Amino acid sequence: MSSDPPARIGVLVPVYNHAEAITRTLARLQRLGLPVILVDDGSDLACAAVLDGLARQDGVELVRLPRNRGKGAAVRAGLKRAAELELTHALQVDADGQHEVDDLPPFVTGLKADDETLRIGYPRFDDSVPRHRYYSRYITHALVWLATLSFALRDTMCGVKLYPVAAVNRLVARHPCGDRMEFDSELPVRWYWQGGRVENLPVRVHYPLDGVSHYALWRDNLLLASMHLRLLIGMFKRLPILVGRRQETLS
Repeated sequence: MSSDPPARIGVLVPVYNHAEAITRTLARLQRLGLPVILVDDGSDLACAAVLDGLARQDGVELVRLPRNRGKGAAVRAGLKRAAELELTHALQVDADGQHEVDDLPPFVTGLKADDETLRIGYPRFDDSVPRHRYYSRYITHALVWLATLSFALRDTMCGVKLYPVAAVNRLVARHPCGDRMEFDSELPVRWYWQGGRVENLPVRVHYPLDGVSHYALWRDNLLLASMHLRLLIGMFKRLPILVGRRQETLS
């Protein structure tokens, strides 16, 4: 009797000017025993040189974008490369090392090639989290819950996600979901809208004292506001379907 083939999984790490952190982050991620795709999102010369050195290691692939385009564009480029490498799943992890690697195996253990569940990390913060970041996240949470009429997406802003490569590439071919920070939330919402399965898994998060944030206050807030308006309009267009799904969940 034949069994379903196991998944072919890689780790996907978008990198933008994390020259100090990426070497430590990669070393920790390599404990998973999975190939790693580093996506250089137009980093400066110092970070690019570090990435060139890391790419000489076995099992490390480097994708380079000629200029900084944003996290969403970097993840899409990594997913395209994952498809070329015939990977079935890509585990996205942030480059700054804030996520506890020991919490990542449940995302991939026992995974089958045809599993099309989008697995999303939800943060278990320690005392290092800045209070303003912790509370401001709930604005996005509330708007995502409104856009889906559901609590199925617990925390779309977490930088740990397991993507079924082929299915997600089909989705972003239709809806790119933005080039920057808005990608993190728009993709899961559109995934939920199309009826995709979602699973939320806990991930411990620690904010490094020397962490680098690339959040541009005005630009990214405007992009996020535009995204949430777009999703709100999309919710109204799908209102009968979303209400029906909610009733099925509650019954």
